[in-house]
Amino acid sequence: MKKLKLLPLTLLMGLFLISCNTNSQQISISSVEKAAKELSAEPARPAGQTDVIGLACDPIPTVRVGFVGLGMRGKGAVRRFLHIDGIEVKALCDLEQFNLDIVKDTLANYNVTGVEEYTGEDGWKKLCERDDIDLVYICTHWGMHTPIAVYAMEQGKHVAIEVPAAQTIEECWQLVNTAEKTRRHCMQLENCCYGEFELNTLNMAQKGLFGEIVHAEGAYIHDLRRLNFSPRLNQGEAYEPGVGAIASAGRTQGPIGYWDQWRLKENTEKNGNLYPTHGFGPVCQALNIHRGDKLDHLVSLSSNQFSMTEYAKEKFGADSEEAKRTYKEGDMNISLIKTAKGKSIMVQHDVALPRQYSRIHMLSGTKGFALQFPVHQIILNGEHRPLNKEDMEKVLKENEHPFITELGDKARRVGGHGGMDYVMDYRLVYCLRNGLPLDQDVYDAAEWSCITPLSEFSVANGSYPVKVPDFTRGAWQKQQGYKQSYK
Repeated sequence: MKKLKLLPLTLLMGLFLISCNTNSQQISISSVEKAAKELSAEPARPAGQTDVIGLACDPIPTVRVGFVGLGMRGKGAVRRFLHIDGIEVKALCDLEQFNLDIVKDTLANYNVTGVEEYTGEDGWKKLCERDDIDLVYICTHWGMHTPIAVYAMEQGKHVAIEVPAAQTIEECWQLVNTAEKTRRHCMQLENCCYGEFELNTLNMAQKGLFGEIVHAEGAYIHDLRRLNFSPRLNQGEAYEPGVGAIASAGRTQGPIGYWDQWRLKENTEKNGNLYPTHGFGPVCQALNIHRGDKLDHLVSLSSNQFSMTEYAKEKFGADSEEAKRTYKEGDMNISLIKTAKGKSIMVQHDVALPRQYSRIHMLSGTKGFALQFPVHQIILNGEHRPLNKEDMEKVLKENEHPFITELGDKARRVGGHGGMDYVMDYRLVYCLRNGLPLDQDVYDAAEWSCITPLSEFSVANGSYPVKVPDFTRGAWQKQQGYKQSYK
């Protein structure tokens, strides 16, 4: 009799526990759902603001430029601009005098004088406040991109921002609202949109050679461990061979790696796709994002972290601070995005594993296929076999993008990631000088940058699906199809 009495009691307790667990799970899901909705919320456009789709401003015959941040990207940007007609370098800003001195040497080699210098924590504000600057070109560490861009636009300046333009959803909205309010251009400097293969396959996509593009893939796969762990060195200190040294006017030693190891710190604090735009930007253009289609929602997952710790142990010792540090960023992140029209995008991030560099850049359509990494592939006319090398090169040449036809030879000579940096800078100046819409607008900057915080949220919540905000606030159908402007 006792056993018979105990059985119902046991069942009752089990049901009670199941109920508790279910309620707890429901509460947990409810809280995540609420947080996801808050993250993706689209605030109403402030009164008096209108969208900047196709924004064109008054032509600027001579574009007067101020550069903020003269590290690895900034030095190259100044040098490239000196090969572009219709510009004038007015001011430079950096926290390190060594960087300013190197760029001064570069300017002197081109007989450029009278350029003002700014340094210190607030030097960039003084540069932005000048009344003889049209464009502020920002190449600082990621955390300062949005603050400088917002302040510069508020001072009436157009801005160009190194990638990523923003790190949080809040910063994305700050850029959008400031650009709409001030009617100033805000361009994210996504150089990979100007790579030869990306441009040529974009041209093919726009001609319909791939049919309806259904799926696209991009990535940033680049082993950065050596660079991330490189300390900043003072002038005259020895540097690690192979990492790279700065050379100018006899200076062969100096700051190497990232200022204050800021990129390494990103890997200790975040877990998601921390650097999406190189792979994401070009495929978004091919898919006409906010030009007839829009990003709808995202899911993301990350592997655990292994490689950063393993590298630190081998390089610095098992008992070193570097080896004992917690690295939050997983070795591999994969994010999947679906568009409003039912297209799919996969974007990957891996800066820790010893893999061959890749941005993937894959377009898959109803009539054809294109792949850039690890080897170029083109498939056309619904066939399932790629063209041989000779036929592929012929097709790419026949469909060469006008930018490559016009600028390719000079771009390769001037350089910057094979020339695409020069094409990017040239197009920025060309559009400003001719009063044309830029190739990349503030909505591109926000949409491509927002992948980072959205992926972080999804990873932290078991690959929870999260909506992508519509930063155009309904204006994404005003322009049908992505296009670049010409005079």
